[in-house]
Amino acid sequence: MDLRLTPEELAFRAEVRAFFDASVPDDIRTKLIEGRHPDKADMVRWQKILHAKGWSVPHWPVEWGGTGWDTVKQYIFRDAMQSTPAPEPLPFGVSMVGPVIYTFLPRIASMDDWWCQGFSEPGAGSDLAGLKTTARREGDFYIINGQKTWTTLAQYADWIFVLARTNAEAKKQEGISFLLVDMKTPGITVRPIQTIDGGHEVNETFFDDVKVPADQLVGVENRGWDYAKFLLGNERTGIARIGITKARLRRVRELAAHDQGGGRLIDNPLFRQKLVQVEVELKALEMTQLRVVAGEARREKGKPDPASSVLKIRGSELQQATSELLLEVAGPYALPFRDEHDPQGWNEPAVGPDWAAMLAPNYFNLRKVSIYGGSNEIQRSIISKAILGL
Repeated sequence: MDLRLTPEELAFRAEVRAFFDASVPDDIRTKLIEGRHPDKADMVRWQKILHAKGWSVPHWPVEWGGTGWDTVKQYIFRDAMQSTPAPEPLPFGVSMVGPVIYTFLPRIASMDDWWCQGFSEPGAGSDLAGLKTTARREGDFYIINGQKTWTTLAQYADWIFVLARTNAEAKKQEGISFLLVDMKTPGITVRPIQTIDGGHEVNETFFDDVKVPADQLVGVENRGWDYAKFLLGNERTGIARIGITKARLRRVRELAAHDQGGGRLIDNPLFRQKLVQVEVELKALEMTQLRVVAGEARREKGKPDPASSVLKIRGSELQQATSELLLEVAGPYALPFRDEHDPQGWNEPAVGPDWAAMLAPNYFNLRKVSIYGGSNEIQRSIISKAILGL
């Protein structure tokens, strides 16, 4: 298999990189380089720029606002966006629920609607099929009761896509339905969960007799598990975030080349050995993703690719590894905590260089990537069954 880019693809990569270099607002780019999180206004502003260019949802069908790019060009686009760096389009809309539904697509592409994901529950995270939230059909409505947790960015959301049990007698994977719910519906309560880095990106979401029109059921009742598997396959591929890890490794090399009073860390052979090991493993992961991209055209449409579990495992592990390298570069300057969500605390003078201020919070935040989207332990089980046949 020849994984080299063609002349046409190389020219496309140059075009995409030039667009990102010229179009990402400086304040957003700086925020991402420093390890801070874009807020809602940043993400909406950038999505509008992409939407005006016609690139906000490149993987969608052309008739719904997509670009018509093949999978290789989509990969080149995503890699350039992550490497710039630029904010990635809100995945819950454009990559998860968007490819499953159609009515809402134009407002997802332009980010006029903000979506969140209602899957995980207390006691039903990695074992998602064990969920307890129910949706009872009453005439032209479903009545939803239950609780979701780790609902990312629900505090901003206009809509939520929810997995709920509609048949308690069926096998647990066969009695689940996929519903679309307006977050303004009476009976929905969102409560923040503060993460270990001090941020508020996840929530608990409660449903108390929430009345949802029956025409907001996606597909067929009790077939929601099939739609969820397709959606989660997209999520796991996206979690690899190879471009982001590339950008972070460039940052490691740049910072390690500076003398901070005790010599250059890049001259330390033990540090160089760790850095090179991560770079080699990242290149291997990139080759694996290119093989997955090359194989997508041959895969049955709508069928999830179990190889996405490989990308999820190694991608999450390498994101964590690069955050550890950055901590090593910063040394004791990474210890003082500056809360980007507290304007007063952020404006206080840093103990060390400004670039070290967010390294510890980012390190803690990235502990979660090996858990969400299906824990890495669950992904290994998928690989053993679907790929190795064990």
